[in-house]
Amino acid sequence: SVREHRTAVDWAEEIKYMVDEMYPEAEKIILVMDNLNTHKPSALYKAFKPEEARRIIKKLEIHYTPKHGSWLDIAEIELNVMTRQCLSRRIPDIETLREELS
Repeated sequence: SVREHRTAVDWAEEIKYMVDEMYPEAEKIILVMDNLNTHKPSALYKAFKPEEARRIIKKLEIHYTPKHGSWLDIAEIELNVMTRQCLSRRIPDIETLREELS
């Protein structure tokens, strides 16, 4: 999703949405992520009560890409493609960005 910021709490809210809304029946959700400092299970404790954070964490299996292997980062590859195709210009606001990416 598109957000104005990329804080730890923003990340936690996205993970909760994924767990509760996108894959509510899944026993385990496997995440492959980069090592951004906000992409940590501790972010869930910043955003939610401890019981809720633990509930979400129990459904996750997290794998991080190598710190010095950004060429392996699928999300980075996707962002590079998007940049070349549609983001090589200034986008004036979040609504326009959402429209461009959908």
